[in-house]
Amino acid sequence: MHQHSLHHHARHLGWDRDTPPALTIAPGDRVEVRCADASGGQIRPDATVDAVAGLSAERANPLSGPLYVDGAEPGDALAIDILAVQPSGWGWTAIIPGFGLLAADFSAAHLIVSRHDAQAAEFLPGVRIPVRPFIGTIGVAPAEHGTHVVIPPYRTGGNMDCRDLVAGARLWLPVAVPGALLSLGDTHIAQGDGEVCGTAIEAPMDVHLRVTLHKGKGPPSPMLDLPAAPLRSEYQRGFCVTTGIGPDLMQAARDAVRHLVDTLCARHHMQPEDAYCLISVAADLRISEIVNAPHWTVSAYFPNAVMMD
Repeated sequence: MHQHSLHHHARHLGWDRDTPPALTIAPGDRVEVRCADASGGQIRPDATVDAVAGLSAERANPLSGPLYVDGAEPGDALAIDILAVQPSGWGWTAIIPGFGLLAADFSAAHLIVSRHDAQAAEFLPGVRIPVRPFIGTIGVAPAEHGTHVVIPPYRTGGNMDCRDLVAGARLWLPVAVPGALLSLGDTHIAQGDGEVCGTAIEAPMDVHLRVTLHKGKGPPSPMLDLPAAPLRSEYQRGFCVTTGIGPDLMQAARDAVRHLVDTLCARHHMQPEDAYCLISVAADLRISEIVNAPHWTVSAYFPNAVMMD
């Protein structure tokens, strides 16, 4: 077993089986990866909303890597143990015009820059979000030739934004090309399931991984093994839950989030833009029911504990 490091120079944009590897590792090796934030450094700790309005999409979600894993072949499985995810002390959340679940409702750019310690982020005055750092984007190169954009996830992983890609988790990925070509980035301080405004608390971080290889055991799509954990602290004061009900899951999700935005504004005297961003980093979207045709139920769970008032 060897220890490796990837730093700022080893980054690329887009998934491509022909991207030269930044590093070759053996199964069982450990790697420390310095990941950029989702803006690729365009948003800094002192940024204003003008930085959001001027974002270059071509520089978004830069990936660290790729890592070539010796012996990996199509049909194999990579098992990636997430050993540590180390926060940077600051992060940002934004409404990016034209992006997000309620893009039609929120057309103007909006930015919240927050600071955090090991326990919580001071997201807004009177609002503390428990810190739960994780990897937003991690995957291997697809089998198909050409460059595949980073924003959507694929069968081989990518921008999954699964909030359980935390330290202690093991991620299984299907290998599609020789060497697998593993890359990662888009690290987050905290996020709700759904990431509804399009951003979490985005932040650069150092990630420590161990990569092992399992011959001929590639899963059909990414899979996670999660460790047992105590009830999260933000669950201990209960929830405000809004719902969306109808024949279209996407519309039901929008309705649940719109209802929650209105509820937070009414109960806590928030601006709609702040409420929308807060839901993105703290509330969880759930499919409560998908069998009672012709209508399905989507629920948005907001933990009351994040509000200090």
